[in-house]
Amino acid sequence: MDDTRKPQDSRLHDLPTPEPDSPSLLHPRRPYAFSTLCATVENPNSSHKDQHGSSSVPIYQTATFKGVGGEYDYSRSGNPTRTHLEHHIAKISSASHAFTVSSGMAALDVITRLLKPGCEVIAGDDLYGGTNRLLTYLRTHMGVTVHHVDTTDPTSVIPVLNPGKTAMVLLESPTNPLLKVCDIARISALVKEKCEEAVVVVDNTMMSPYLQRPLEHGADIVYDSATKYLSGHHDLMAGVITCNKDDLAKQMAFIINSIGNALTPFDSFLLLRGIKTLAIRMDRQQSTALLVAQMLSKLGFVTHYPGLPNHPGKEIHERIADGYGAVLSFETGDKELSERIVGATRLWGISVSFGCVNSLISMPCVMSHASIDPAVRAARGLPEDLIRLCVGIEDPGDLLDDLQHALLEAGAVTLAANDFVRIPNAVNKAVEKLALGEPMVRRGGEQQREWFVSAPGKVILFGEHAVVHGVTAIAASVDLRCYGLASPRNDGKISVHLCNIGDLYYEWDVNDLPWDAAVPILPGGTHPDNLDQRLLNAIGRRALPTPDRLPPKSHSAAVAFLYLYMTLTHGGLNKRPSFHLTIRSTLPVGAGLGSSAAFSSCIASAILLVNERINIPPLPKRSRAPSRAGDPGHVHLSHQGRRAIPPDVANEVNKWAFVAEKVLHGNPSGVDNAVVVFGGALAYTKPGYGRQSGMDQIQGFKSLKFLLVDSQVPRDTKQLVAGVAAKRAAEPEVVNDILQTIQSISDEARRALSDPELPRTHLLAALTALINENHAHLVTLGVSHESLEKIRKMTAANPYGLSTKLTGAGGGGCAVTLVPDDFDEAALRQLVSDLEGVNFRSYLTAVGGSGLGILSPYQAHRPRARSAAGRNELQVPMTPPETPGDEDEENIVFESLNSDFGSVDTSELSQWAEARGRWLYV
Repeated sequence: MDDTRKPQDSRLHDLPTPEPDSPSLLHPRRPYAFSTLCATVENPNSSHKDQHGSSSVPIYQTATFKGVGGEYDYSRSGNPTRTHLEHHIAKISSASHAFTVSSGMAALDVITRLLKPGCEVIAGDDLYGGTNRLLTYLRTHMGVTVHHVDTTDPTSVIPVLNPGKTAMVLLESPTNPLLKVCDIARISALVKEKCEEAVVVVDNTMMSPYLQRPLEHGADIVYDSATKYLSGHHDLMAGVITCNKDDLAKQMAFIINSIGNALTPFDSFLLLRGIKTLAIRMDRQQSTALLVAQMLSKLGFVTHYPGLPNHPGKEIHERIADGYGAVLSFETGDKELSERIVGATRLWGISVSFGCVNSLISMPCVMSHASIDPAVRAARGLPEDLIRLCVGIEDPGDLLDDLQHALLEAGAVTLAANDFVRIPNAVNKAVEKLALGEPMVRRGGEQQREWFVSAPGKVILFGEHAVVHGVTAIAASVDLRCYGLASPRNDGKISVHLCNIGDLYYEWDVNDLPWDAAVPILPGGTHPDNLDQRLLNAIGRRALPTPDRLPPKSHSAAVAFLYLYMTLTHGGLNKRPSFHLTIRSTLPVGAGLGSSAAFSSCIASAILLVNERINIPPLPKRSRAPSRAGDPGHVHLSHQGRRAIPPDVANEVNKWAFVAEKVLHGNPSGVDNAVVVFGGALAYTKPGYGRQSGMDQIQGFKSLKFLLVDSQVPRDTKQLVAGVAAKRAAEPEVVNDILQTIQSISDEARRALSDPELPRTHLLAALTALINENHAHLVTLGVSHESLEKIRKMTAANPYGLSTKLTGAGGGGCAVTLVPDDFDEAALRQLVSDLEGVNFRSYLTAVGGSGLGILSPYQAHRPRARSAAGRNELQVPMTPPETPGDEDEENIVFESLNSDFGSVDTSELSQWAEARGRWLYV
């Protein structure tokens, strides 16, 4: 394979060979070579013979066909031109079935429609950006769990194979754009051994059927973006799916016919024409690609191409493929240098695609893979300076000359002794300014600290709506949490990824923000009662698109983030922190469970920590006295209990979370953010109604088990509040009596919850009665909803007999069901199943737990990982601050949490977070 071509006999494939009309000769014909198969298009069956004997398949440019009971009736379902094409593709792909659709992503969409909510997908960690985007959508909106693993190690799939759950394994080989190679045959065998029903899917776009046929190596489904090599000219968009299993083919044929994304007759004609020259194009393209890769590697650039001797997957690739392909990538060590190189080329067109007869150049992190969160790109080892080259059929000498001159013009190489030599100061720079900073810290080096924070949601147990009119409300924290991970960037930018709010990712150059409109508040200062409207207007006009161009609710969330960042960041031009903040939540957004307050608390605490405006208590120096077994030198914080975050830190976070709530909601009461930050439960009475107002912590609150059920019905809080006000104006005596009764309920609940002498059984009985009574009054006020009443009826029915009420504004949203301590677990699981069977979402949780949480940044509080010297086996490393007295610290390498945080399944997020180390809570 020195010239990307195997000996002729190894390039013969046991594929159908068109038989001549004349009788067979004395000896059988040799099987046709692939290039012959590509160029030879025969009729699928006798009924497709053209009556005029055309040498090219005609374009049946028609939407419908006349007659009844014929093979074709409607081109969405079948068209003769497309039939010829699909027959031809199946022939060259070692496939029994082939389908052509409108694009490569349309092909993957058809394939992923085989998945069902609750199933699991295993995918590689180096994927085309569009594939990653679709998988993220499936995970976020369709209830599909996605595990990303390093597929260069076949055994990496074993820990995440889940019999009965794993439905699909999605592979690329070589991957785009790092050209990683996976052993398709080995992975397919491992998958089938443990999960027989799982479908192995391979994206074969980089290779095309000419160089690789994954169906021959155990794959179940293969798809290509036929826009690339199969077409070869970038004059059409198409996707191809092939398989050998009749059941899968039947399902996909049904999906294609149902959604109507089959390829049009004219595009089918163009694609069939392109395939005829596939072999000759690929031979030229990959032979030139090897020359380009050899030149770049010789100059000292890190070059990714399976045809190079030092490629780690070369042996595997040669076993499963017939050539090395025409795509390669290389690293310069400097993002700006890469941009200059790309801009200096002439023959290499700047484009996001590949596979064309014309050579193309791109920077994946800026173009094709820009939709992937920079934190995820960095965690997966995708360098921001990476340049991808897609070699065309131009003269090899011209392409090499053009690239050499671009390197020279950009300052990457120089001429010495009549040869190109790489400039020394461009060599061995750190893999520059990946979106996130280097994932390690050593003593004496620049500190790169991550901060991992969390905040709970909240429920109003008693007093909804009545609180607006001066009645006391009882609110408690709920053990569903919002998590925020702030990771340093070294490129002068800030960015935010709101995973649960439209999956919005946005980044800004720090110095391009509208600082002229900002009035930073110095440490110790207090925000005025009113928001800075000038800054809000500047952020809305100059830093973000209009709300209609962003996902719902994400605009106001991004404004809140920028408002806090610009208000809390003080100092000169060089003192504006550059970081990335990822926000994820196990709370349902918009269901009345305080998701906005949890979000506000997370962004407030993260920005305060990044700006060093709040601090975690320092660790005392480690004792040098001999320690007991299991005792790491008596290292401890002064606060070892639940309240390890000092009151001054909690108060500062609460103050700024309230500001963020104002940005989001205009005029919040402050209850939500107070419960979220301080945890437990509190009683709140609005001022101005003759009662003693304020917020009081309910001391001794006992944690209670609740089932939260999200009706998934949106509600209009303002309209509901206005409706109660209108009812009070129309029927003042009736409504005032209801409000007074709800006040009595809140008072009784407060006494019961704070009474340390009240037996648990009596407490639960009292709360059960109060829940039923409170909800009945809310129904009278007109704020319930048929979905909430259905939930109440289901939870109250035999054999459950549980008490349920709405929480929050009502009109949809969430219901809360009190679960006794001794309630049967099997019955509870059945209830959850019943509720989810009618499209309600259930969360079994507790109320009254911890408030704001910050993952301890100290090494002593982290599970150990491996040091650079091979000592101290670490499992969950994270960048810590300096730990006084740790003589081994300079040898420890710390990695970012981003590698998992963005991809861990929501159902596992809480357990994953708790396993990262010791959390400090309010």
